Amino acid sequence: MIEKTLYIVRHGQTDLNKQGIVQGRGRDTDLNNEGRKQAKQFYNAYKDVPFDKIYISELKRTQQSIQQFIDDGLCYEKLSGLDELAWGIHEGQPATPETKSAFLELMRDWLNGRLDSKFENGESPNEVKARQLEALDIIMSHPEEKNVLICMHGRAMRLLLCILTGKPLTEMDNFPHQNLVLYKVTFDGDKFEIVDFNNAKHLKFPEIQKSEEDQNIRR
Repeated sequence: MIEKTLYIVRHGQTDLNKQGIVQGRGRDTDLNNEGRKQAKQFYNAYKDVPFDKIYISELKRTQQSIQQFIDDGLCYEKLSGLDELAWGIHEGQPATPETKSAFLELMRDWLNGRLDSKFENGESPNEVKARQLEALDIIMSHPEEKNVLICMHGRAMRLLLCILTGKPLTEMDNFPHQNLVLYKVTFDGDKFEIVDFNNAKHLKFPEIQKSEEDQNIRR
């Protein structure tokens, strides 16, 4: 019987995140200073978890977010199925009244079950689900990997959590997130269960990180 614990996190902050500009599968952005700080805070909080494998998207902001675990020698694999939803022609574009209206209309479509709706050159939730199921098959095909760290993206993470919990994709907005927030999900061989929901505690105690750095300086 396969039993697993999935630690699913969103990547750290990028400049486009900070500016409130949409970045999807077509924007391969770097973490900014805040994002690198978040990555360090997450590492300090979870470095003692005995992870067996790391899975990340093909976008570099996910690898940058968990690079310290990789530097510790953990094996990792890139899966395109974990990439962010593609927002098409609106990726990287400044927010305007017109674009805000377009996004609101698309969100209403999704909420009302029109899950094939998408922007030009973008992806629909149903298309993202198809590639996520392929990624999930790979992740779940390794019974020896008991504790798995997955770093991905905000909208994609919401969709994956719907898949794992058996909820319709129309409920994706019930899974809040921020940069480098954690969802811990267990699989008992039969069903998935979220046991840690939208956990951001590791981001709220920078003094712990500073204390550890001070100790390292004194050693």
